[in-house]
Amino acid sequence: MEEYAIILDYLPLGYIKEGIPTYKRKPVAQAIGKEEFTLLELIPKDNVSPDIHQKVYIGSGKRDEISRVNRRLKYDDLTATAKVELNYVIEEIIKTKEDKFIDFFNNAGPISTRLHQLELLPGIGKKHMWDIIKARKEKPFENFDDVKKRVHLLADPVKLITKRILLELDAAKDKKGKRKYILFTRPPAKKY
Repeated sequence: MEEYAIILDYLPLGYIKEGIPTYKRKPVAQAIGKEEFTLLELIPKDNVSPDIHQKVYIGSGKRDEISRVNRRLKYDDLTATAKVELNYVIEEIIKTKEDKFIDFFNNAGPISTRLHQLELLPGIGKKHMWDIIKARKEKPFENFDDVKKRVHLLADPVKLITKRILLELDAAKDKKGKRKYILFTRPPAKKY
């Protein structure tokens, strides 16, 4: 379970639904977890108005701003504002957890004889994959700038990872109802 989340959108009057009068609607916040990028619907405590991009504690124990985690959200459940903020918030989370993602570049391995984990990042094909593998054999990557310097013509690693996370959050499910490859997000579950 997530311990902290970042607010993507706050709706002080809740969701607008036909037939529900304003006085019956409850405030709600949409957020993303900091560890596994779980999309969440949060119920703020009374008289608390969380700000967009605010970090809130949602783990067990005493919570200052959030009354409860209401449910997990699908990407399509997000408001337009939450979808816009999502890209920026994911980039910030990635930058604060640089070691975790550099570890991915240093240790990602093959999935099958034809597919490598690195190839799941948008914009990385066989050539970039082999360039990354060759560079990390010489010396492990130290940070994102090191990856950019040593792998020629590679896009910004933060942006590559952000795009992959967005794909995982918005991915259509396969025929069995599961996402095929999950690198960074929390796999879907029936209940949070």
